[in-house]
Amino acid sequence: MKLDDIKKLHQKKYRQALGHYLVEGEHLVLELQKAATSQPALSASELYVTDAYEHWSGPFKTHLINDRQMAQLADTRTPQGILAVVPMPANAAEPVTEPGEQAIYLHEVQDPGNLGTILRTLAWFGGFRCLLSPGSVDPYNPKVVRASMGAIFHTALETEVPLASLSSRYSTIACLDLNGDRLTTESFRQHGCYLFGNEARGVPQEALAQMAAKPYTIAGNGEIESLNLASAVNMCVYELRRGQ
Repeated sequence: MKLDDIKKLHQKKYRQALGHYLVEGEHLVLELQKAATSQPALSASELYVTDAYEHWSGPFKTHLINDRQMAQLADTRTPQGILAVVPMPANAAEPVTEPGEQAIYLHEVQDPGNLGTILRTLAWFGGFRCLLSPGSVDPYNPKVVRASMGAIFHTALETEVPLASLSSRYSTIACLDLNGDRLTTESFRQHGCYLFGNEARGVPQEALAQMAAKPYTIAGNGEIESLNLASAVNMCVYELRRGQ
């Protein structure tokens, strides 16, 4: 890929048009190499390095560039000198659900840090699929990729999943609500999909009613109205895997 095209990958429309995204930094490239051993499509990634990483060993085709070129390609202010151009996975033609897998559906999540943190949690525990609604932050945004710390390579991920499609895909759906049952209720672990809303607006109440989403609550002392989205997802995922 030409350097001028790589620069464009900072923008979502070009990531979609060119079918690639950027991975920057030594840790993320190591995670990419690890993932490529079990995901052959990732082996088509290409590496761009400065002199500091000229002798980097790995499975990818490598290009040596100078510091000025790296500064133009990188998303960070002080680039480490190593980045990869990675092919974006395509959504499956038909919805996928693996046996024993549970889904975390994020409705119009906007904060890259929140999404990256959530992906990191899902990868840590395993057995989850992350579904993103239309209007959500692009998971291949460099800020999301960095916040995920490489978890984006290890988490089943679908984008542009309509909220209205969940009812036909999952027989039972759970959501969070201040008036719901506690997470420690046995039934909390028995749903196929767990629905979380936009950081400011949540999920439309009429949609929750139509899909008969079962409400649960994270019990607190009532001093504040809400939790950070990533924190709420993390607590729910921990509860789902506790004792397994």
